[in-house]
Parts: sequence; C-alpha cells; structure tokens
Amino acid sequence: MPNKNLSISSAWIFRSESGEIFDPVMFPLLKGIHDSGKLTKAAAEVGLSYRHAWNLLNRWADFFGLPLVVMRKGHGTTLSKLGEKIMWAEHRVTARLGPQIDSMASELNEHLQQLLAGAHPVLRLHASHGYAVALLSQFSHRLEINIQYCSPKDALLSLKRGDSDIASFHLPTSPELARRSLAYYQELLQGDDLRVIRFVTRQQGLIIRGGGASTITGLKDLTRTDHRFINRNGHSGTRILFNMLLEKEGIAENQIPGFEREEYTHSAVAAHVAAGMADAGFGVEAAARQFGLDFIPLATERYLMVCREGRLAQHNTEQLLTLMRSPEFAAEINKLPGYSPEYCGTVCTIAELNPD
Repeated sequence: MPNKNLSISSAWIFRSESGEIFDPVMFPLLKGIHDSGKLTKAAAEVGLSYRHAWNLLNRWADFFGLPLVVMRKGHGTTLSKLGEKIMWAEHRVTARLGPQIDSMASELNEHLQQLLAGAHPVLRLHASHGYAVALLSQFSHRLEINIQYCSPKDALLSLKRGDSDIASFHLPTSPELARRSLAYYQELLQGDDLRVIRFVTRQQGLIIRGGGASTITGLKDLTRTDHRFINRNGHSGTRILFNMLLEKEGIAENQIPGFEREEYTHSAVAAHVAAGMADAGFGVEAAARQFGLDFIPLATERYLMVCREGRLAQHNTEQLLTLMRSPEFAAEINKLPGYSPEYCGTVCTIAELNPD
C-alpha cells in the first residue's frame, strides 16, 4: 500500500497592527538561549546568523514593548521575564494540545489509507497518551495504525463497543495496587476471549524542581501550604494511580494545595513545574527529564493493551507484535528515562495478570 502519512502541528501567529506577521522561529531561538546562555550558539542551532537573530529579537522587543533577552558583558545572554513567560507558554500549549493533534492526524491518515487502498487495513488503537505509545507512529513504514488518545476507561469502552481493535490500560506492579486497579476496570475486562498484549513498564512519581532546589521528598510534603501542586486530569490512569497512593498514605485530597488544578499530559505537568508555576506534579520520569527536573519514583506500572483473541491473527496485529518484539523498537524504548521494554509484545490472559 502507498505510504502517505500526514502530520499536523500547532503554530503561533503574532501579527502587528500593520499586519506584519512575525517568524515563529523565535520559540526555538528562545529555548536555545535558555539552554546555552549564548545567542551565538542558539542562532546557529536554528540556522540563523548572529546578526539576523539579534534583529529578530529587537523586532520582537518592539512588538511587545519589552525586551525578550538580557545581554551582559562577560555573562552571555539570558531570557528576560517576558522571554521566559513566552517560552514556557509555548511549551505548555504544545504539551497540552499534542495528544489531540496527534489523534486528529492519525484519524486523517486512516481516511487517507482507506481511500488509497479501498479497504480498512488500519489498526485502531485507543490508548492513554504517553511517550512509549507515541513511538509507534514513528514506525509507520512498518505499521499501519490509527492511535486515538483517551483515558483508559474510555479506551476499554471503545473496545467493548467495537469502535477500536485494541485498547490500553495501566496496572501497577505492586500486588496491592494491582488488585485495586483490576477491580476498578473489572466490568470492562470481562470476557474469556480477551487477551493482553504486554507493552512497557514505566516509573511514575513526583516531578519536582531540579538541581536540589526542591524541599519535597515524598507525598507528605505535598500537604505543606508553601508548596503548589499540579495534578493530572481526573479520568487519566496516572490520576487513578496517584489517588490510590494518597489513600495508602492516609492523605486527603483537600490537604494538598493546588490539587484541583489539572493538566492533560505528563509533559504539561512537567512544563508547569519547570516554568515555576507549580512546585510539584505527578507523572512519568521521562517527562521530568525532558525539562531538566528531578524525579522521586513512587510506583512502577505496566502499560498494557487488550484485544479480542481473534484479533491476534489479523495481519495488522501481527505487524504490531512484530514491531514490539524488534530490537529497533526496544532500543527506542530504552532511550526513554524510566521506561523498560521487558516482555514487550508477549501475550497473556486477564487471569494471568491477577496478583493472587
């Protein structure tokens, strides 16, 4: 089949009163300055001359009425408060909208493949958003897949209705937490024909400021009034795990300042902490490392996929299993901090997951 994959990305548009549109290269330029402290290096990384980059920064300063960078002789270049705000705003928007944009692109690609092939060969995976599952889209030359991001409960419901071929959910490795998780999903995991595809394991824990700047050492510290927390949305698998950990520690939701504030991805939570808008969040280690933050591991969980037994014999499912078991895919998973491809692509029953 012809491989014609589309990709979609969000873009900021800044337009002056005269109608002039400013180049969005500002965002990678600001990030480069933030990371290196050198305008020369940042400009080279985005393919600009030093002079062009400096002119762009001046034009942006005129547009906003405030400088985006501060240059001090002997101290390099740093972002101003406005520059920091703009950079982190872009990070947060990208992290928040990423799953929806990826789902839309996947849906459009499925329609395109149907038109080209005159059939329905695309594997429909409904899954919670994460770093490992997002890697599947990078192997489109080996796998025709439509990934729709949603909560684990919605994913399992879509499988039950027949709206998806495979659905994902999470199961902690702790026997006590695993039993509680299985009880939570019990009604949606009924059926002797259900089969589980093991995918990855990942570390979940507290995301805190890096470089030893945080005084948070565990869940109990989240109850201190001088700390601000950023939460995951209530239907996410991560939130379900976090709530179970709190209950185990005897911590009530209303004891945590900021508990009601929510974000929809691990990256968005980490971006909040990195931007100084929160002191801690809960998510995967890969998100913390992405933004140079520290991480306190609290739980290991399995990211699992579920399908009907008959689906395993389908060609596109066989493609998925072959990819999962490949050294190339394992190598990519191993690059993600806190992730492991152990048992990736092996199949078992729901009963075999029961810690009893």
